[in-house]
Amino acid sequence: MMSKEEREEKRIAKLAEKEEKRNLKIYEKYMEQALKEAKKAYDINEVPIGCVIVQDDKIIARGYNRRNTDKSVLAHAEIAAISEACKKTGDWRLEDCTLYVTLEPCQMCAGAIVQARIPKVVVGAMNPKAGCAGSIINILNMQQFNHQCEVETGIMKEKCTEMMTKFFEELREQKNQIM
Repeated sequence: MMSKEEREEKRIAKLAEKEEKRNLKIYEKYMEQALKEAKKAYDINEVPIGCVIVQDDKIIARGYNRRNTDKSVLAHAEIAAISEACKKTGDWRLEDCTLYVTLEPCQMCAGAIVQARIPKVVVGAMNPKAGCAGSIINILNMQQFNHQCEVETGIMKEKCTEMMTKFFEELREQKNQIM
């Protein structure tokens, strides 16, 4: 027979499991939208990275990679979405928002996320060559800064990775056909 404490622990564990499943559904709902943004980049022959920013359970900003199209090193998905969100909210602080991105942010984007005071970042695929949300360094959680972000990783990882892999395979094929 279980003690009162054991029953309470079990009840709390069940509640936590339900909350985790609910959060995963929410994360997937918005990551699906970030993937739609990544597809826009893919369709214009850009590295397929997409981002959405959510406030009060509504998407307030979207962005996708346009570096080659815009001929700008600043044309990353996260930067575009942060800029749009700041305009929509009328503030540079996005303290009540969550950012969803298909690929782990680079150092520039991670810095912008910290500067915008975004409290939560949800990442699809990690980027072992340039990621700054845990792969190479974790700028989003550096205690030396005045703001840190909660980071969830691996949300719809397979779909996010699949689009990137397909893009780079096609790019290599195009280069081989030229040679």
